[in-house]
Amino acid sequence: MFFDTQVQELKYKALKEVATLAWQDNLAKGLLGAAARIVPGPQPTMRCCIYKERAIMEERLRLAMGGDETNENVIEVINIACDECPVAGVHVTESCRGCIAHRCMNACPKNAITIVDHRAHIDQEKCIECGRCVSVCPYSAIVKSTRPCENACKVGAIHMGENKKATIDNDKCIACGACVYQCPFGAIADKSYILDCIRIIRESENNTKYQVFAIAAPSISSQFHNATVEQVAAGLKALGFFNVVEVALGADMVAWREAQELAEKKFLTSSCCPAFVQYIRKNFPDMAEHISHNLSPMGEIAKYIKRIHPGCKVVFVGPCTAKKAERQLERVKDLVDCVITFEELQALFDSKGIDLTQLKGEVLDNASYFGRVFARSGGLAVAVEEALKEHGITEDQFQLNAISCNGISECKAALLRASKNVLPNNFIEGMACENGCIGGAGCITHGPKSRADVDKYGHEAMEKTIRDSIEILNF
Repeated sequence: MFFDTQVQELKYKALKEVATLAWQDNLAKGLLGAAARIVPGPQPTMRCCIYKERAIMEERLRLAMGGDETNENVIEVINIACDECPVAGVHVTESCRGCIAHRCMNACPKNAITIVDHRAHIDQEKCIECGRCVSVCPYSAIVKSTRPCENACKVGAIHMGENKKATIDNDKCIACGACVYQCPFGAIADKSYILDCIRIIRESENNTKYQVFAIAAPSISSQFHNATVEQVAAGLKALGFFNVVEVALGADMVAWREAQELAEKKFLTSSCCPAFVQYIRKNFPDMAEHISHNLSPMGEIAKYIKRIHPGCKVVFVGPCTAKKAERQLERVKDLVDCVITFEELQALFDSKGIDLTQLKGEVLDNASYFGRVFARSGGLAVAVEEALKEHGITEDQFQLNAISCNGISECKAALLRASKNVLPNNFIEGMACENGCIGGAGCITHGPKSRADVDKYGHEAMEKTIRDSIEILNF
C-alpha cells in the first residue's frame, strides 16, 4: 500500500477509477457500476453492510469529480460516513469514588452535576462542556471526549450539527485539511480537481494547442519513496505535461523579495502558506496589514511561467488542500489553472499505467537549497536570512529575529503576542501543518523521515545561492 492509512487508499481508489474512466471517455457510463467494482462484496469489510459501503464509495466518487459546486469550501463532509464516532462531551468514568468533597458539583456553573447513589452524574442537557469539573476532580474520574475532527481543527471550524454529524463553518475554515487526514472514517475529504487536470492535458492536443506546465512543490522529495524526484518528473511528462518546473524556484523568488520587504517594513508575517494567511485574515484582521505582499511560491512561479510562455496552462502538484482554496483567489486564479495533491498524482500515474521506477529521470536543477527547504518548518526563515545576506543588508541596517511557527497552535500564540506588541520577533514564518508542507493533508505519507528527505534534496541543488537560482530570470 502506498499510503499511511486504509482511508487514504479508499480515497485513492475513487480517484483512480474516475481518472481511468475520464482518460477512456467513459465517465458517464462507467460510473454506473464503479462503486460495486471498488467494493465488490458480498460481505462488508468496514461497515454494517455492503450497501452502505457502496453508498459511501459513491460519495467518494462524487468528491473525486469535484464535489458540491454550491459549496465554496474545498473541504466537505460525507454525511453518510460520519456516524461511527461517539458523541463528544464530558462524562464520568468508573474511577469516580463518590467522594464527599463534591468539587465537581461545586465547580459546575450550570448545576449540571448531581450525586446519585454516591456517584457523580452529569445532565447532558445542561452541560456546556466547559471542563471545570474535569480539572477539579482529584481522581481524574471525569473526562472530556472530543471527536478526532474537532480535535484536529485548531481554528474551531468543526462542530456537531443537530443530527450529530460533523459540520464545517466555512467562515472559520482555513482549508488546511487537518480534519481530512485525522478523521479515522474518511468522513471529511477535500474536493478533487483531477478531472480538470485531465481535461487541460487532453485539450492541449499533445501540447500543440498550448503548453501545459506542472509546477511541483519541493515536498515532492519526501513522497514517492519507490522512485526518485527525477523519475517523478519523467512520470509527469509521460502523463502529457510539456515541462516540469520546481515551485522551489518560486520560493527563491519569494525569499528574495520578502527579505527586501522585511528590511523595509521591519515586521512581517509570511505569505507562503495559504492556510496561515487565511487564519490571520479571519482571526487577527488587525494583523492582516503585516502579511507580506508577495505571492506564494506557487503564485510567483506560475506568474513567471505565464509571462514567458503566453497562453500556457499551469497545474500545481503538492501536498496542500489549502492551495485548492488559494487558487480560487482573485490574484491567483488567472495564474494557476488547476491544483492537485500528491495523492491525486499517484492516482493519475496508476490510471495511465505509469511505473515510475521504470522511467529514466528528468533532471531538476533550477532551484537553490534555500528554495527547496521551504517544504519544512523553519525553511522559509533560513531562506530569508540568506536573502538578506545576499542583498548586502548588514545587521546594522536590519537584524532578523524570526520565529518559525510549526502548526496553527504555535501560529496563534505568536500572533496573539504580536497583536499585543509583546512579541520580540520581527518575522513570523507561519505553517498551518505540523512540520510544514511535508505534513500537508494531501501527502501520500506523513513520516518523520520527510524532513531529512527535504534537506537531502536541498543539498543536491546545483545552485548554491538564491542569487544563482534567480539571476537569469529577470522576474
